[in-house]
Amino acid sequence: MDQSRVSGILLHPTSLPGGHGIGDLGGAARRFVEFLAAAGQRCWQVLPLGPTGFGDSPYASFSSFAGNPLLVSPEQLVADGYLAPDELPACPAGTPERVDFGAVQAHRRALFGAVCARFQAAPPDGAREAFERFCKDEADWLDDYALFTALKERHGGAPWHAWEAPLRARDHAALANARAELAEQVAAVCLEQFLFFGQWTALRRHAEANGVRIIGDLPIYVPHDSADAWTHPELFQLGPDGLPTEVAGVPPDYFSATGQLWGNPVYHWPAHARTGYAWWIARIRAQLRLVDVLRLDHFRGFAAYWEVPAGSTTAVHGQWVAGPGAALFEALAEALGGGLPIIAEDLGIITPDVTALREALGLPGMAVLQFAFDSDATNLHLPHHHQPNQVVYTGTHDNDTTVGWYTGLDDGRRRFADGYLAGGEAIHRTLIRAALGSVARTAILPVQDVLGLDGWARMNHPGHAGGNWAWRLRDGQLETGAADWLLGLCRLYGRA
Repeated sequence: MDQSRVSGILLHPTSLPGGHGIGDLGGAARRFVEFLAAAGQRCWQVLPLGPTGFGDSPYASFSSFAGNPLLVSPEQLVADGYLAPDELPACPAGTPERVDFGAVQAHRRALFGAVCARFQAAPPDGAREAFERFCKDEADWLDDYALFTALKERHGGAPWHAWEAPLRARDHAALANARAELAEQVAAVCLEQFLFFGQWTALRRHAEANGVRIIGDLPIYVPHDSADAWTHPELFQLGPDGLPTEVAGVPPDYFSATGQLWGNPVYHWPAHARTGYAWWIARIRAQLRLVDVLRLDHFRGFAAYWEVPAGSTTAVHGQWVAGPGAALFEALAEALGGGLPIIAEDLGIITPDVTALREALGLPGMAVLQFAFDSDATNLHLPHHHQPNQVVYTGTHDNDTTVGWYTGLDDGRRRFADGYLAGGEAIHRTLIRAALGSVARTAILPVQDVLGLDGWARMNHPGHAGGNWAWRLRDGQLETGAADWLLGLCRLYGRA
């Protein structure tokens, strides 16, 4: 991480405004980068960028290496010569303030169908050669991901463990036959990925030119129904039928008497160690080609993770199992050439071994101001406990907005917050001021807090199955006044 004092804004690209049903990597993304620069913000934090699976969650991606094709900008496709303006499908219906993922997916299927047809007939100058280079350079993951996606579509969306046994077990002849039969569909998936990575690379260059670094996000686990688990079953605790024998979660605590049962397959860490952690090295290397810094979700699971027998209905009957510890990160540092640009998400119940691991690795941890007023002056999220090698947030994607959080506080916690913060402004501005004034070198502000939005704008509500990840900015909602106010605060607190 940068040793200077900086701040940034948390906003997933799906939440950008625009007329095609979902935020994308086109003009609105470039204008947001320019807003960040004008506001003195040097970081843009995003959520995971992979293709979304169950519940449209960016934390449940079909691949650790692929990009989300829903983020490809239709307008940019026209600008780059992949479509004529009159070939764009009609925009999805719905409110501009919420993503209707079903409608967007249908729109993108039609869009990419038109793109594929034109690409075959009359690609832009140099595009076919660039596409072939991309497919060759990315073959290590792209070939399997494209086939996985094509097979999943052929099976009506069924998970890979429900496919025919030869495909499930990756029989060589069965895979070769499938590649031949589905060659057109596989090529279409590869083209979608080529377009995503091309647009993302252009956006990242625009960010770099404006002095903005991008902070990405990497979930510790992958879904069972993913190209990763299908391609490398030996790296996960799976049975002969391809089903998990143990799954991930967290144990019962103050917040939940039954814990949280996530259901992701846990890693077979001895198998990773025998390969020198090759899959993890490839995964982190791929992500660091997309972003400048990587937030590593559920860091505590690398010290010890909660393992629950598959088929359990709660996380109660699990056990702590030692994770890979420093060995994984030493292998990463050696392979990637030195210090790791990683933020350790060390939230929740953190035991001394987790803190010792993070500190030994020199990784910054996190503080969240919305968590600071749940107890008393010993709460480590309070600013007087912050450390320079830390990232402070007003809230994360899993929190309510600051306005929504404050509205829901009981009288005791509200008195504590009011007395500690002693703010004379609206609560979202008071909490932002506290974050920017912290000794933590990096401060990250959800865009909803910058705008003072209430709980309707919340991005995710953990434990709620539907309605998440859908919030979007309106056109013009981020105006010059917000940039000027943030720039002034960043200058005041030495972050500009």
